[in-house]
Amino acid sequence: MDKFLNDMEKEKSIKFTDKQLRIATDNYSILLGSGGFGAVYKGVFSNGTIVAVKVLRGSSDKKIEEQFMAEVGTVGRIHHFNLVRLYGFCFERKLIALVYEYMGNGSLDRYLFHKTKTLGYEKLHEIAVGTARGIAYLHEECQQRIIHYDIKPGNILLDRNFNPKVADFGLAKLCNRENTHITMTGGRGTPGYAAPELWMPFPVTHKCDVYSFGMLLFEIIGRRRNLDIKLPESQEWFPIWVWKKFDAGQLGELMIVCGIEEKNKEIAERMVKVALSCVQYRPESRPIMSIVVKMLEGSVEVTKPLNPFQHVMGGTLAGHPVQVSQNYITNISSGSFVMVTDSSIVCASPTVRKHEIELASSNG
Repeated sequence: MDKFLNDMEKEKSIKFTDKQLRIATDNYSILLGSGGFGAVYKGVFSNGTIVAVKVLRGSSDKKIEEQFMAEVGTVGRIHHFNLVRLYGFCFERKLIALVYEYMGNGSLDRYLFHKTKTLGYEKLHEIAVGTARGIAYLHEECQQRIIHYDIKPGNILLDRNFNPKVADFGLAKLCNRENTHITMTGGRGTPGYAAPELWMPFPVTHKCDVYSFGMLLFEIIGRRRNLDIKLPESQEWFPIWVWKKFDAGQLGELMIVCGIEEKNKEIAERMVKVALSCVQYRPESRPIMSIVVKMLEGSVEVTKPLNPFQHVMGGTLAGHPVQVSQNYITNISSGSFVMVTDSSIVCASPTVRKHEIELASSNG
């Protein structure tokens, strides 16, 4: 850890003390948000710089140190307009914290899933393009490729002008460009956004971020969560509903349901095709992020995507029947499935309900 901290100071990250951050945050009085990682507080330094101080907490010291090294070791080395900027860190016995630029408009999920805060389609398209640019930089322009592993609306932050910046590198991993596959230890990412290969014994590449971006793009298109059990069953899992409308040439119905105006129809159709391309089941069938940027901007034509949900809709997984109860198979149309092997249950879904896993287990 000492060597790591010394290396990071060479990267021009400032090493703050517990006392400095306590003063800047007025004794951590303004909470911006919290989660499993800890909490984020607003702070102001004496020179007027506004910051977000992320105080790390976790189930163990080892977990906290792993997250600290993942975030500082990746975002601490890079600078891009569409990536949140790390000013510095604190690593003391009483406090492990990261100091980021302050993002005045919070996270994207606030504007997609809350009716009181909405953004126009042109702005949402700009946010999608900017987010794609940030991920493309991580994958293709850094000295070492960086895989984020947790692309989702809650990790896309918006500055005061609603420019998007990819944030939360707690799961991120550096890898040499020569290594096409990453060795995984346990599942990563968030169910619903994580690529199927992250939940199964398949090779993992940077294309898992492309899949997650595709799932994020569906939520931008619909301005709703991909899984919403309050909606009619046919619309419960949005991505599969979108595919069915696209495949049937009925995108006009999607525009009506999603409240998309005629002037934004072309942008929305393009985003639909890009989203379907990004969530292809096979990683090698997904485009690289620099091409995603060009497709979203309209400078590269989007070829007609294949059905990315064939493995789910047909009740098979990678060409093999999914052996679960008949009761569970009726729920496959919602996009969730469970693969039962001799030794374990592997879930790949936007959500897998506990009773469904139990059903699969009892029938396995």
